[in-house]
Amino acid sequence: MSRSKILTYAFAGCSVIAAYLMIRYPQIAVGGTVEGLKIWWANVFPALFPFFVLTELMIGFGVVNFAGVLMEPVMRAVFRLPGVSGFVFMMGMVSGFPAGARITAQLYKEKKISKEEAERMASFTNFSNPLFLFGVTAAGFFDLPSLGVIFALSHYIGNICVGLIMRFAGSGRSSEREKARLSLRIFSQALNSMHQERLRRRQPFGKKMGDAVIASVNTLLAIGGFIALFSMIYHLLLRVGAIHLLSSSLSAAFRTLGLTPALGPAVIPGLFELTIGDHKVAETAAPLIERVITVSGLLGFCGFSIQAQAAAILSQAGLSARLFFIGRLIQMFCSSAAAYVLFHFFQPGRASERPAIFVFEQPFDQFVHQTASSGSLITVAVLLTFIAILIKRLHDHQSDG
Repeated sequence: MSRSKILTYAFAGCSVIAAYLMIRYPQIAVGGTVEGLKIWWANVFPALFPFFVLTELMIGFGVVNFAGVLMEPVMRAVFRLPGVSGFVFMMGMVSGFPAGARITAQLYKEKKISKEEAERMASFTNFSNPLFLFGVTAAGFFDLPSLGVIFALSHYIGNICVGLIMRFAGSGRSSEREKARLSLRIFSQALNSMHQERLRRRQPFGKKMGDAVIASVNTLLAIGGFIALFSMIYHLLLRVGAIHLLSSSLSAAFRTLGLTPALGPAVIPGLFELTIGDHKVAETAAPLIERVITVSGLLGFCGFSIQAQAAAILSQAGLSARLFFIGRLIQMFCSSAAAYVLFHFFQPGRASERPAIFVFEQPFDQFVHQTASSGSLITVAVLLTFIAILIKRLHDHQSDG
């Protein structure tokens, strides 16, 4: 039997089983969906929306072209990628999942990068949002804001390791046009490239802003659907006992590694939805260093929900998500190893020995809690704006007709 047929039968079987479980346990299905939507409503949407809009505007104003020319020498030498990957890397780091995949797919559609470059780029330019690393995970789940530095550095180091490994994937061919840029006056060329791109995309600012809001909200609505779906699947599998079997296997694996077996069951939710898994691990009675290493691994793996979001975005652009999935496994191990080293270096449990960088933890913690408390209001305001823009454009279209 061919691999294609096996996948067809497997997907069909899984969908039938999921439909049966939803009918058999409707209350659990609805409850799991609502739990996922609450996470999206209060945390994910308000955290990602401003960065998505900003990305759309920066692409429209030619900032991507500017960064592409300026960062060409570094990105080509280190990752064997064009300079625009530097922009994707930075925006992915600031915006969080799945911004890197989204920007990569958009640049590929606009023929700024090749298919091979896009697939390698997507494998290491997706990050957890800094607000999630410092605020939700470190300050919220662990009640120890100083851990945010460890989570962030280990997460970024893990992704950089993925990028260095993916450097050797693909054909190895390089664009002659991009090589030629290196000998020119790079900064002035970058400014000129940005100006030419803005002229090419010339539109009224209101139109640009409206397009940015609509595109960002559409992406975030799809993300909300994935979060709700995988939250529901997790709760249904928990109800039928499938999660218990998996947690027993993971407990044995953690025991073999010399870690607390209780981490095994706590990790299971994180395989489906990252936020829930991080919370469960933080609540265990395992030593702090073991919880930090485990959460760093989960942040690298990022959960099936986020992986499905990125895969859907890439597939819509005609890109394969194979390297992205491989990258998540590599990052999981690299981030865990980096967290182990960084934990001993920073010693976050000893306030008297913390590096100077931790003096900012209290103001940052206050900012995070203030932002999180208004997350639902931000979501409501943005959705109302989104609806208003759609109504106005529909009315203008009818008037023109």
